Amino acid sequence: MSGTLDVETHVQNSRELTLERGVEQIESLLTGNYVLSKRAIALLLLQDDEQIRGMVKVRDANVYQQVGQIAAATRQQYCDPLDYVIAMRRQQQIQELLKGVIGPAGERRRGPAEMLSQLTMNPVTGIPILLLVLYLGLYKFVGQFGAGTLVDFLERVVFEQHVNPFLTGVVERVISPPVLRDLFVGPYGVLTLGLRYAIAIILPIVTVFFLMFSLIEDVGYLPRLAMLIDRLFKKIGLSGRAVIPMVLGLGCDTMATMVTRTLPTRRERFIATMLLALAVPCSAQLGVILALLHGHRLALVVWAGVITGVFLAAGYLSSKLVPGAKPTFYMEVPPLRLPKASNVLIKTYTRVIWYLKEIVPLFIVASVLIWLGQVTRAFDFCIRLLEYPVRLMGLPAEAASVFLLGFFRRDYGAAGLYDLHQSGALTGVQLAVASVALTLFLPCVAQLLMNMKERGIKTGLLISAITLLLSFTVAFVLNAVLLALGVVL
Repeated sequence: MSGTLDVETHVQNSRELTLERGVEQIESLLTGNYVLSKRAIALLLLQDDEQIRGMVKVRDANVYQQVGQIAAATRQQYCDPLDYVIAMRRQQQIQELLKGVIGPAGERRRGPAEMLSQLTMNPVTGIPILLLVLYLGLYKFVGQFGAGTLVDFLERVVFEQHVNPFLTGVVERVISPPVLRDLFVGPYGVLTLGLRYAIAIILPIVTVFFLMFSLIEDVGYLPRLAMLIDRLFKKIGLSGRAVIPMVLGLGCDTMATMVTRTLPTRRERFIATMLLALAVPCSAQLGVILALLHGHRLALVVWAGVITGVFLAAGYLSSKLVPGAKPTFYMEVPPLRLPKASNVLIKTYTRVIWYLKEIVPLFIVASVLIWLGQVTRAFDFCIRLLEYPVRLMGLPAEAASVFLLGFFRRDYGAAGLYDLHQSGALTGVQLAVASVALTLFLPCVAQLLMNMKERGIKTGLLISAITLLLSFTVAFVLNAVLLALGVVL
């Protein structure tokens, strides 16, 4: 037994020396100016941090190739990823430091928080808890209260009865040419459509989602959710770590795509980016769709089942087709705690301010682009092209404009579908099919640009082509199946 321990200790020491040697060699080559220490830069390079590699490529271009060779040679000495090895080594050092200042406290009784923590990570109890969180947090709070009560009040009472008539009257008095007038208060005007969508429909939904997200984040539920779904995510080429960008995608897919940088391998980043573009609706789109389907419970079940199925099927096929090593996962799970009101409110406020600064201007730009498209007839041409696949899906031709709006902003398209539904133009089956197609449709312009920035132009366009093809194909098949079965939603 002693001999075995000696061998294990020798192997561990030799590996520590190998890692330390790699760090020292990289440190000695770096001469550029960095905010972090050279040792921190070296450790991040050994963990193949993409952002740090880009920084070193610019600031130490003459040794970049040599640094890469050292990092690659060091990684080859280990069976596990170096980010895991380094994290475990840090944890060991922390435990050694704590030994000198913390003594044994005897057997600790498991309190209610610890018991609840275990329940959230056990599949038998964790899945019902997750479904309860989704039902209360997303469906009731975001969908029913945010997209229902708040949106109805702001849109129908505040905007339709007061804001829009006032703005229309002012613009008609100030601007005479009908073409310029339509830019501000026409069917797709900056004020009557862009401002209404951004403030009356999207802002309340985004606000309540960010409030809910901040709440479950502050409680400490997200790491436990990551542990719970890790085994399932392994089937689709991801690890539990990917729960962070996926949940963030329910807030804003553009922001979530940027967060995929935290995933350790290129393979995982590609799969996560594709799934975000394909089957993860942003909070505004999700809220509007939940509000639309609130009176059609069976249609809601069909929509949720199809989107979940496409998400899992696309991820599974990607895990088989995309080359690369299988993901590994480790995460420190913090204790559950009661949320702190100040933390939740500050996080929510910060994210809402981000929405107002980053997203509202995009609504204005989208309105201007749509106006230009109408003036030049390019918008009408695109709508006519989209009418063919839209009719094949069993939808009225008027729905074509909804999908074009969805390309400019996903939530724009969802809000357009909301208007179409309010006019009584859609049956229950058509509403379910349109919701599925719009959810799976092309990523919005902002997300498309982020995809190309993060994954490259070719990969970004490839992801868009896949989502476009799948959205129409799945919606076509769904419509045919529902009609063949005689389902009434």
